[in-house]
Amino acid sequence: MSVWGMPRTVFIVSDHTGLTAENIARALLTHFPGQRLEYLRRPFTKDAQAALEVVNEVKGHAEAGSRPLIFTTVTRPEVLEILNSAPAQVFDLLTEDIARLEQEFGETPTLNVGGHHDMQDTEAYLTRMEALDFALATDDGVGSKGYAQSDVILVGVSRAGKTPTSLFLALQHGIRASNYPLAEDDFERERLPIPLEPFKHKLFGLTIDPRRLHAIRTQRKAGSRYASIEQCEYEVKRAQLLFQRYGIPVKETTTASVEEIAAGVLALLRKNGKLTQ
Repeated sequence: MSVWGMPRTVFIVSDHTGLTAENIARALLTHFPGQRLEYLRRPFTKDAQAALEVVNEVKGHAEAGSRPLIFTTVTRPEVLEILNSAPAQVFDLLTEDIARLEQEFGETPTLNVGGHHDMQDTEAYLTRMEALDFALATDDGVGSKGYAQSDVILVGVSRAGKTPTSLFLALQHGIRASNYPLAEDDFERERLPIPLEPFKHKLFGLTIDPRRLHAIRTQRKAGSRYASIEQCEYEVKRAQLLFQRYGIPVKETTTASVEEIAAGVLALLRKNGKLTQ
């Protein structure tokens, strides 16, 4: 456990953006929910000088509390050697597996800086960027004319997790995800909102525990009717009735991560033959 209840520092060190290292680190560390962790990202650590700066920073954290953790995807041996000198537990996420692949292929690896982030699959990269632009253009009920091009339309009350899920689907999977926030006018009609009526087959509902929704909205607009527990209970109940009436698939988001929510959407798209990956 952390010293004096202080969070343990996790350094994400990469010679590129660090996204790969951070994703792996978080995937591993999620299995230790009892640990309080603070993530520090140190991307573009490409040379010895940059590595020395990280080591000096690690020393400061080591003196102040528990031994830090370092997760790294750096491939240059001289940079790795310096990182390994830090007073930390170092997790080298690439070198061992690269060596095993070298043996398997009988080929010397190039060890390019950031090589695992190259643009060999340019088409997939461009698809994700286009999907991101689309998600932003059709976020929060805006740009409903684009629904015809949507792969999926996330529907739910305000603050149920629609926007982060839309952006995650776009960035990670190239999915054109729009989202529509259900409002009081929609509940009074007791029917699908007019912009959604032609696209019932694309809808995916998100629901949330009213108490959790109350807490989230209170952080945004404390003391407002919008954040009141009564309003939250009303909206969640009416949204669930709407989902049931139209047979819309639903995901509970109260304790789910954005990855878990997105997985539900992807499963539906695969089931409907809209996704093969």
